[in-house]
Amino acid sequence: MTKTKLLLLLVLAAGVAVFFALDLGKYFSLAFIKDSQQSFATQYAANPWGVTAVYFVVYVLIAALSLPGAAILTLAGGASFGLVWGTVVVSFASTLGATLAMLAARYVLRDSIEKRFGAKLAEVNKGIAKEGAFYLFTLRLLPIIPFFALNLLMGLSQMRTWTYFWVSQLGMFAGTVAYVNAGTEIAKIDSLKSILSPGLLASFAALGLLPLAFKKGLDIWRARQVYAPWKGQKPKTFDRNLIVIGAGAGGLVTAYIAAAVKAKVTLIEAHKMGGDCLNYGCVPSKALIRSAKLAHQMRHADTYGLSATAPQFSFKAVMQRVHDVVAAIEPHDSIERYTNLGVDVVQGYAKLVNPWTVEITRPDGSTQRLTARATVLATGAAPIVPSLPGLADIGVLTSDTLWAHLATLDAPPPRLVVLGGGPIGCELAQAMARLGSAVTQVEMADRLLIREDAEVSQFATERLRADGVKVLLGHQALRCEQAGLSKVLVVSHQGKEIRIEFDELICAVGRAARLTGYGLEALAIPTQRTITTNEYLQTLLPNIYAAGDVAGPYQFTHVAAHQAWYAAVNALFGQLKSFKVDYRVIPAVTFIDPEVARVGLNEAEAKAQNIACEVTRYGIDDLDRAIADSEAHGWVKVLTVPGKDQILGVTIVGSHAGELLAEYVLAMKHGLGLNKILGTIHTYPTFSEANKYAAGEWKRAHQPKQLLAWVAKYHDWMRS
Repeated sequence: MTKTKLLLLLVLAAGVAVFFALDLGKYFSLAFIKDSQQSFATQYAANPWGVTAVYFVVYVLIAALSLPGAAILTLAGGASFGLVWGTVVVSFASTLGATLAMLAARYVLRDSIEKRFGAKLAEVNKGIAKEGAFYLFTLRLLPIIPFFALNLLMGLSQMRTWTYFWVSQLGMFAGTVAYVNAGTEIAKIDSLKSILSPGLLASFAALGLLPLAFKKGLDIWRARQVYAPWKGQKPKTFDRNLIVIGAGAGGLVTAYIAAAVKAKVTLIEAHKMGGDCLNYGCVPSKALIRSAKLAHQMRHADTYGLSATAPQFSFKAVMQRVHDVVAAIEPHDSIERYTNLGVDVVQGYAKLVNPWTVEITRPDGSTQRLTARATVLATGAAPIVPSLPGLADIGVLTSDTLWAHLATLDAPPPRLVVLGGGPIGCELAQAMARLGSAVTQVEMADRLLIREDAEVSQFATERLRADGVKVLLGHQALRCEQAGLSKVLVVSHQGKEIRIEFDELICAVGRAARLTGYGLEALAIPTQRTITTNEYLQTLLPNIYAAGDVAGPYQFTHVAAHQAWYAAVNALFGQLKSFKVDYRVIPAVTFIDPEVARVGLNEAEAKAQNIACEVTRYGIDDLDRAIADSEAHGWVKVLTVPGKDQILGVTIVGSHAGELLAEYVLAMKHGLGLNKILGTIHTYPTFSEANKYAAGEWKRAHQPKQLLAWVAKYHDWMRS
């Protein structure tokens, strides 16, 4: 901190200290206003400009120093100056004081706060960048936000000073008028009966109602602005309460909830019910992983006292099982089931014509238009295919095409390249290697699973290599070529080109939200990587919502289902009550062997965000059940608030990590700490005991040493 900043901080602190040391707060009370009302009126009559100037300066100082008394001064302004002149003086004094407080906070604190809490401030700056002056105006209208706190917050933000001044002037005006008017009424109180005067009661009622009324009015004005291009097109009645576009996890759950609360809902799907997870992602990949794990266990049966053997299997039978698993789960997401639940399911392509109308093009080419009060877009995401030269010509597999293609093969691809080192790439690379493919995994970054801690990435790399995967880190794909009968991927590593021959190439570099073909452009609904939504999942048009992968920020099936509840409830009942999506506790699992599961912060994220934490670690190699199952590897790592058992995040590496994580998800969701987990009975012998032992490690590190020393002395005395 510079000398100038330190000096300013000392001056501000001295001002606050003098205020409380001299008990100046007694002059800012309702009783003092009443007692000195006549004297003040006399002085004001003798010297109106001088009295006004003194009042103005005092008000500015009180507001600038964030001292208690601004509300009383406002009432005093009404009592002394009247409604009109009092409003003028108070309005400018309060705005100037607030602006000075904001500038002081900005000058003294912003640099240091940004270094420590940059991520938190980024959210505020994002709101300012998105809504500009409306962001501050809305906050000014919320009575639950103290003005001094708002001054401090905006001082730490990137908002321009002039913008802050005029928006504050405008945003506080209604409240100022209400307070000043209340002050004029207080000046008239001369008996107990006067306290219940209609004018005074109306003034105080306005204090509470005006901010809410203005906020509601602002919402109505905004809605009219965004709906202006479609003026006169809103139907008087609607065919449906809700239309849902897309029958993946997000769309299915949204439609299910809508039907459960007796809304008339139509679900539109252009392709397969169940979306990507059922047909191309979660379900088929986990079925493949299970077969691959059994093959691996057969090769290592000697670990369990059995004779190790090379698994004999038909690859076609393995792939048939994958498709059989999908077929067995399909009824859960079928048209028949959802029709029986009360959902109108329509097969076809949906496109928004206007904010209330959806046009459906059926497979036979016929079209139908339906109107709805609200629409939820749950269109999912599609695999990203990089624009590598030659890739399209050489042929590439993605999650959308992989399963159908593998089902046509008599044996696993002899030479398989997996492009990408994220969860999907790692899962497929390990599974196919265990089924007999010579797998080369190419990752541009310097480690796999880049979002996890470095030790997790290292562990995953070692396990994949142990299963025969050739993991190439720091290798950037350049192009694909055909060399005779061989296909070649050319990669760059440390300035050199390397040629990798392959029979099949799987691209697993990520997924992108499906944003085109749904009328978003015509309706001017903003999109970036996903559809832009607010905390309620509303798009620019408040009656159109988005959920699932197309809404972000996570591409998990369970998050899509989680968002679906908010989308359905807000779309159907938002006029009465809306709910912000809760992203506080989001679990994720990478289904390699052993599994990697996480919820909340990991250690790398905590360091990046400057979040103080304690790290507690329990090695699963110590767990009885893990030893009995020959799965004695991995760990549980828990991040907690320093000195407390409050859980900030958990990373589990090991067998059944996904199942073990559920206990921590429950604890974090409901505010339970490690002491609660430690006090819970866990069945012996199970993997779940790892959670209890991790909590025990934390408890051991936080033993009350002084108390135990006295307890030891007590026991010594009892033996004597």
